[in-house]
Amino acid sequence: MSHVPGFATRAIHAGQAVDETTGAVIPPIHLTSTHKQDGIGGLRNGYEYGRAGNPTRSNLEEQLAALEQAKHAISFSSGLAAEDALLRGILRPGDHLVIGNDVYGGTYRLVSRILGDWGVGHSVVDLSNLRDVQAAITPETKVLWVETPSNPLMKITDIAELAEIGHHAGLTVVVDNTFATPALQQPLSLGADVVVHSTTKYLGGHSDVIGGAVALNDDALHEKVRFLQFAAGAVSSPFDAYLTSRGIKTLDVRMERHSANAQKIAEFLDGRDGVERVYYPGLDSHPGHALAAQQMSRFGGMLSVAFTGGERVARRFAERLEVFTLAESLGGVESLVNYPSEMTHASVKGTELAVPENVVRLSVGIEDVDDLLADVERATARAAKKR
Repeated sequence: MSHVPGFATRAIHAGQAVDETTGAVIPPIHLTSTHKQDGIGGLRNGYEYGRAGNPTRSNLEEQLAALEQAKHAISFSSGLAAEDALLRGILRPGDHLVIGNDVYGGTYRLVSRILGDWGVGHSVVDLSNLRDVQAAITPETKVLWVETPSNPLMKITDIAELAEIGHHAGLTVVVDNTFATPALQQPLSLGADVVVHSTTKYLGGHSDVIGGAVALNDDALHEKVRFLQFAAGAVSSPFDAYLTSRGIKTLDVRMERHSANAQKIAEFLDGRDGVERVYYPGLDSHPGHALAAQQMSRFGGMLSVAFTGGERVARRFAERLEVFTLAESLGGVESLVNYPSEMTHASVKGTELAVPENVVRLSVGIEDVDDLLADVERATARAAKKR
């Protein structure tokens, strides 16, 4: 094509060339652990062993890079494996990173308990307060880690502003784009250096595969991260790569429906009796609404709700939903409900990142919105009853 294809076109066609041998429209899954060499060192298209590379994984990586408009992408066996390889590619013992005070619990666990034992320090700040961010940067700081919208309190931070601050201090600015996805937000175009994903979530989109990804433009950092993946072995299996690639092809239309459904549920809950606050950037009342409208094309499918009745009501609400399934994870076509304090964010209980016990997180799926609204209304009424 003589022009840059649109997002949906890239999602469907990037890395998906028709098979030359058979003409198959969908590239075959290469379920092989090793590849025949044409003489010692005579590799066919660079493939020798499945940990080092696999054609199905290569196809997915081309697709992922196209989504984020990045030069490189690397597909991992999980989102945390991607984060681990990236951070170990940048940091050394004695280094320091700055993270947000609403970062995903698994990321904080990795930073505090794994990298911390390795001698890497960290500071936790409110990333929306630029003065606090600047004050947290030390001569040892190497990474500024951004998550927007954040998990689970849906904080919106200014990627362009943080990129400018980070680059002025010589930092690598990383954005976790899992919640927004590249369909709604393009961090590299806003100045970020690296994007990370749990592809388990919206990119896969069907709650049937675990995966992660790193997308970036820097050649040297790409080589470091790819070597760590090869040396430590956190690779996507061929079938997992296929499932993720298959999910990505409908990402654009799914995110449109996720966003529309979440907006209606957020508006329904906002101001309702028994609801203390709705965390959703699509609401005018959200403190990050204007910024989200500026750096996102839609507001996404994630929202959280704080109940005035405290922990008891929050738990009852989560357990009385019927269309929403009580389960960890997010981003699938089906709606999920999660009680972060005891589920996804249990690892940060007792820390400054602890999630309030009256908060429930909703991953709004693509079901008929009237069914979702009826489910939320019933569960809200049942949760408020005393017994």
